Amino acid sequence: QVQLRESGPGLVKPSQTLSLTCTVSGGSITSMDYSWGWIRQLPGKGLEWMGVIAYESSTDVSPSLKGRTAISRDTFKNQFSLQLSSVTPDDTSVYYCTRLAKATMSYDYWGQGTQVTVSS
Repeated sequence: QVQLRESGPGLVKPSQTLSLTCTVSGGSITSMDYSWGWIRQLPGKGLEWMGVIAYESSTDVSPSLKGRTAISRDTFKNQFSLQLSSVTPDDTSVYYCTRLAKATMSYDYWGQGTQVTVSS
């Protein structure tokens, strides 16, 4: 029932800001039962948790990324977004938006993922 879909540019130049949007259908991002997050998979490596935004708009960001990561939302569009500033080629990754179910503390729904390449 719940569907998440990432959207945004697939190519970003170094030093610029990577911006992605997750559109949610079949559920409300203002529900108290869930948080909404971003996870990425670096080439040849495992998953890296980036951060989440809760129903009341509070955020929690990975310490390694907190200096340049922002997560926001648009409740009217039922969307939440990721902004990663000052990107380098090391930020090239597949980016996923996800739903965190508080009852189980598990990411029960994922978007299909979107490839973002940082290159000049």
